[in-house]
Amino acid sequence: MHAQFEQAKVLIRSILRRRWLVVAVAWPTALICAVAISFLPDRFEASARIYVDTQTVLKPLMQGLAFQPDIDQQVRMLARTVISRPNVERLISTPSLGFVPANAAEREKLLTTLMNQIKVDTAGSGNLYAITYRDTSPERARQLVEATMDLFVNSGSGGKRRDSEDASKFIDDQIKSYESKLVEAEGRLKDFKVRNFGLSGVSNQDYFARMSTLSDEVNKLKIDLHAAEQSRDAYRKELSAEEPLLPVEAPVVVVPGPVPEVDARLETQKRQLDDLLRRYTEEHPDVVAARRVIAQLEQQKRLDAEARARSATTKGKAAAATSPVYQRIRVALAETEAQVASLRSQLTAQQARLDQIRALAGRVPQVEAELAQLNRDYDVIRRNYDQLVARRESASLGLKLDESSALAEFRVVEPPRVSPVPVFPGRLHLALFAVVLAVAAGIGSAVVADLLKPTFHDIKSLQAMSGRPVLGSVSMSISDAGRRLMRFDLIRFSLACGLLLALQISWVAWIAVQHRV
Repeated sequence: MHAQFEQAKVLIRSILRRRWLVVAVAWPTALICAVAISFLPDRFEASARIYVDTQTVLKPLMQGLAFQPDIDQQVRMLARTVISRPNVERLISTPSLGFVPANAAEREKLLTTLMNQIKVDTAGSGNLYAITYRDTSPERARQLVEATMDLFVNSGSGGKRRDSEDASKFIDDQIKSYESKLVEAEGRLKDFKVRNFGLSGVSNQDYFARMSTLSDEVNKLKIDLHAAEQSRDAYRKELSAEEPLLPVEAPVVVVPGPVPEVDARLETQKRQLDDLLRRYTEEHPDVVAARRVIAQLEQQKRLDAEARARSATTKGKAAAATSPVYQRIRVALAETEAQVASLRSQLTAQQARLDQIRALAGRVPQVEAELAQLNRDYDVIRRNYDQLVARRESASLGLKLDESSALAEFRVVEPPRVSPVPVFPGRLHLALFAVVLAVAAGIGSAVVADLLKPTFHDIKSLQAMSGRPVLGSVSMSISDAGRRLMRFDLIRFSLACGLLLALQISWVAWIAVQHRV
């Protein structure tokens, strides 16, 4: 502590020895700072706070029905991009703000300054945002914050509306493109089916499955035809062994002839033919087989009618058959022969179809492969078209939802206001700092001068500095005239310091008064 005290005494002596240097540096420093601060205006900060409410009742109700973007993310992105060059240019063009750049260079400088000074930051947690701006004019700062707040609120809805319209326009263009592709695919599919009629599209099965099915049907018809022929031969054998006439003493039993049975079968075949003609053309094998059976039944009916006419006109010949067993066998034989004829025609038609498919064995698989490719392309285009139409409806519903009720509500928590106190550092703070700086500059100049040209006040400091022993010292004797000069010099120094201090205090007081005003 003693050593530090001694060093402080030495430093004070050095400063007092160069006291006029302190005054010479402090006065210009104080004047320069005073002039600079006088031309430096105060800056005032205007601020506003906005809360963006993105939680609405419609949001969960429209989940899955309409496209809903991430509103929170859009608001955050809007807060980051609201201070963009186009938006700041709109602010500069506002007449009430008073920004009138003289040329393009000043306009560019003003744009850069405003983009750096206007702040849109989050205030705490959630969607609470603060807009701040500092300007020398409090009213202009407030108006600029208010204009920025309006821009922030309005650009959200306008941006969402533009995005929805652009999305709807893009989807409409894509739908028109897919409509033309869908028409082309339908045309290719139609032309292919017309060009390859009878080879594809007849059945849902492929070529080999249809050929296997026809083979099974042909085999089944062969078995049924063989069984019917066996029944017919058995009936013929029984008919040849049965007596057609009853004995004379036996009562005559009238048995219905075969004509009503033939008529019923003929009527049934005609109904089946009408049903087939509603589904197939005249060249279809089932239609041809049905017409053949009808022709056979009509021929049998004519033959039976002619036989009854001959038996009625011929009296000298043998009498008509009166045995009921004989008559039943004749009816069964006629039915069996009709069944044989029908099965034979069906077998012929199915065999012809099977032979036709086997003859086209090299072409049908290729046709079916091309048809599958066309159907696959058509299904892909149709699926994409349906998805685009569904998304257009979802986008349209989302646009109507935005127009009817905004999904984000902007609430002004704190309207634009200007702080009554200038922001730090204000002119008052700078004035106080200038007083300290002037004193520090004077004292610092004395210390630097002493370091550059040191002086020694006692033997110990000289010996410590030189590192050599000091042999002795000579005392200084001051006369009365010298003492009077020293007192006069000290009075002048005191007056200079007092005047500087008084001027500094007066200047700071004036700054404080202006600051309150």
